[in-house]
Amino acid sequence: MIDLTLPISADRIIPHRPPMQLVDRLLDCDAEAGSGTAEVEVRKDGFILADQGGVDPPVFFEMIAQAYAAVKGYENLINGRSPRGGYLVGIRKGRVTESAFPGDRLLVYVETEKSLGDFSVAQGTVTRSGRDIAWAVIKVWSPS
Repeated sequence: MIDLTLPISADRIIPHRPPMQLVDRLLDCDAEAGSGTAEVEVRKDGFILADQGGVDPPVFFEMIAQAYAAVKGYENLINGRSPRGGYLVGIRKGRVTESAFPGDRLLVYVETEKSLGDFSVAQGTVTRSGRDIAWAVIKVWSPS
């Protein structure tokens, strides 16, 4: 029997691998609602850092997409299916108000707004120390 206890390592539920894997763990998930919270530890050795040493702003949107992939991957796993890949196909709205730096622990909350077939729209928020630092509405395609 497979242990599906949360938190669960992201490498069990998303197809991304270092250095492209940004999300470390899925902390909680409401599979029925399509929502959950993932954790990201900002590392010095990642490709995500801008010249100033902070996270490059567009990377926050990829964090949101990977957190959503983790929620959907966990949902598939608990329903007896294999996690599947997907693609960030658009950012309808997005805002980054602050950066994050190596050693920061970020929480990424995502929730499904709507789904139609293999396409979904989800909203996500990235927080550091309880403060919102990025937000976006993303469009994702996850082929069957």
